[in-house]
Amino acid sequence: MSPRREKLTSPQTRIALARGNRPVQHLLPIPEPVDTEAARRLFHAQRRAAARTVALLSALLFGMSGAFAAFPALGEVRLGGVPLSWLLLMVAVYPLLFVLALWHVRSAERIEDRAERERPVSGGGERGR
Repeated sequence: MSPRREKLTSPQTRIALARGNRPVQHLLPIPEPVDTEAARRLFHAQRRAAARTVALLSALLFGMSGAFAAFPALGEVRLGGVPLSWLLLMVAVYPLLFVLALWHVRSAERIEDRAERERPVSGGGERGR
């Protein structure tokens, strides 16, 4: 007769299985009064920034493809046996995408910071009325 098989689990898995589906008990913060007009302005400003980022991304990707189509000699030039067009697509695009993503995140944070500075600080808010 073969020995009994034993199921091994990590300590985190055992804790999670022992906890079951019980929700974590913690208090949610009380929301502040919402300024819908300020939220709408923030949404529109961030949507404009996102549209600008998508336009730059499209220009980068389609522009590079268009450059390869317009200048077929880029596909014939070889560096280390690899066509220059492939090197540009594999090596140059990813750092540019990273820079574009970093620029987008920073611009979105600047928009939020600007909206935070413009928001008036109220003592009683709408509740005092």
